[in-house]
Amino acid sequence: MKITDVEIYTVYCYRTNWVFVKILTDEGISGVGEATLEYKEHAVVGAIEHLKQYLIGKDPTQIELHYHQMYRDAYWRGGPVLMSALSAVEAGLWDINGKALGVPVHRLLGGKYHDKVKVYANGWFAGASTPEQFASAAQRAVKRGFKGLKWDPFGKAYMTISNEELEKALVCIDAVRSAVGPGVDLFIEGHGRFNVPSAIRIAREIEPFKPVWFEEPIPPDNLDAMVQVKMKSNVAIAGGERLYSRHSFREALEKRALDFIQPDVSHAGGLLECRKIASMAESYYIPFAPHNPSGPIANATTLQLAACTPNFFYLEIMETDVTWRQEITDEQLMFEDGYMHIPNRPGLGIELNTEEALKHPYVPKDLRHYTGALTDIRPPETLPYF
Repeated sequence: MKITDVEIYTVYCYRTNWVFVKILTDEGISGVGEATLEYKEHAVVGAIEHLKQYLIGKDPTQIELHYHQMYRDAYWRGGPVLMSALSAVEAGLWDINGKALGVPVHRLLGGKYHDKVKVYANGWFAGASTPEQFASAAQRAVKRGFKGLKWDPFGKAYMTISNEELEKALVCIDAVRSAVGPGVDLFIEGHGRFNVPSAIRIAREIEPFKPVWFEEPIPPDNLDAMVQVKMKSNVAIAGGERLYSRHSFREALEKRALDFIQPDVSHAGGLLECRKIASMAESYYIPFAPHNPSGPIANATTLQLAACTPNFFYLEIMETDVTWRQEITDEQLMFEDGYMHIPNRPGLGIELNTEEALKHPYVPKDLRHYTGALTDIRPPETLPYF
């Protein structure tokens, strides 16, 4: 079997644009992957085009060899653009191999450790601005069956946070906790935007609400600074969505910078790289809770990873999505009582509808975190997709 082409599809999805790849072979078996890189879509598409030059004519069964050589020959190693491109084509190769053998990818990585994984919702707060609106949205999400809820309550604060801004955030968290009760897990998102003293102050103030973690309290560029926050916080610290490859996670683990690690399967190097990262974390007794707010193919890939990872802790997923998500792929998710079941279809268990993908071309989007539009994460019309 030889690779004959690598197709790239950039699909508008309101918050950002999904970037999908489809790898074709001379035996008619194709594989899909996702390289969604918010606000840098053109860059990752260009990187995939470079990888395509290497992949054409290659044997798709030699995944480890190709991954190593594409990483090596990039020369400018690591970073979000190269690693996202690598992640997508690596996942596509696993998809081809699973389909060729008639088994789900998790069978090729050790088989199922988990039949299902617990899910927490992101995006459930879309459009909310008052504590009452957050509380109402939280109750709706819990009624649907979610065991956990994540959100960023800090408005557009950056580096420092005023007393007024912090009090507003605390009132919001209190409203959500009161609305859902003590049995629902809360995850507080920081989006990597505070300095060390502000992050420590926030961690201490949110402690009474018993969140599972405080995510990315400071920017991801300085792990020693993250250690400072972690040592002075009684709330667990999570992070890793902006760390790429096992080399970055080695440093995070050695420094004891994180209580939970969150690599993204579409940014950190793909399925096998994330499985290696999870194994490294397992030796430190650190839970694995991957970042997963993107599109249907990234979610399908993450589920295959979840199946075979013993220290897998929680699956992030968007509560709803654009109305055309169900037209883009044949995604089939089984969500029951707060858990997502692991699918058993061959490969990644998902196919891309390229004709539908072309109906939703790229639309430029800007980062909303510092503009006061933090909850503008979904359009007025959305649909559940599971």
